[in-house]
Amino acid sequence: MAQKLIIDTDPGVDDAFAIALAALSSDVDLLGVTTVHGNVPLSATTINARRILALCKRADVPVAAGAPRPLVHRSPHEAGEVHGSDGLSGRSAALPEPSRPLDERDAVTLLAELLEASDTPVTIAPIGPLTNIAALLAAHPAAAAKIDRIVIMGGALGHGNTTAAAEFNIWSDPEAAQRVLTGGDAPCVLVPMDLTYRCAVDAAWLDELDASGPIGAALHALTPDYRTHYRGALGWDGMVVHDAVAVAEAIRPGTLRTERVPVQVECSFGPGRGATLADRRLPALRTAADGAAPASEVDVAVDTDLAALRALLLDRLR
Repeated sequence: MAQKLIIDTDPGVDDAFAIALAALSSDVDLLGVTTVHGNVPLSATTINARRILALCKRADVPVAAGAPRPLVHRSPHEAGEVHGSDGLSGRSAALPEPSRPLDERDAVTLLAELLEASDTPVTIAPIGPLTNIAALLAAHPAAAAKIDRIVIMGGALGHGNTTAAAEFNIWSDPEAAQRVLTGGDAPCVLVPMDLTYRCAVDAAWLDELDASGPIGAALHALTPDYRTHYRGALGWDGMVVHDAVAVAEAIRPGTLRTERVPVQVECSFGPGRGATLADRRLPALRTAADGAAPASEVDVAVDTDLAALRALLLDRLR
């Protein structure tokens, strides 16, 4: 039976790879895509998602626009310096124009209705800030019963990439992340950047993708700004496909090895804002501070077969 999947996303180069991974996989029933603020403004993330689906010839998949800013009233943060001004290295307009109109429903309504209509549990893969998913769980609590897993790309067990403590997706809306990860509404898998960095692909992998056919070549063409950033971050010619790693786990459970541990998100406005605090101590040593309720447990991805994962991504994307 095909894996039923909804992707919530803020494309973003690695988001584009993740959407294509799901859209091109014959064992995935991609029910819908919702967009959120993040790497670039909502208007750009939304057209980018629609164009990637058009590239993959998936006009059957509805796209709905979601939250333009975080739950707490402040301006959204963006990452154009990493992904390019339009989110796709300035190449978004080179992708096919979408033939399917943007869905008239907002993202939370589309999510709720797709879940309600499904006769089997659905996996949700949020690969951007978690604003839409937090709003869904708050406004439609009954929808949680239809969720199989929420596979989240975000967080960091060690140091962050946006601040010393925080990874971009969680830092962009810590309150939403805290709501989703600790609410206990549905099982969560957290795929942190500690692991996704280890899954980075090199120049040879990218060259093979480029030579694989028109879709692979089109995806490769979106990477120059992103690849330049990661050439500096990694110290070698390659790039990190963060979100595709999470979607690989969403469509093939068990691709990543996980540890079930309590997780909290730091929501203060100090230097630790957006940090994901995974308590990896021995269970006997875990205690709730000052009588507070213990943190919810989350399956945190900590390892994978790197060669097999890269082979899976390349095979599906070409």
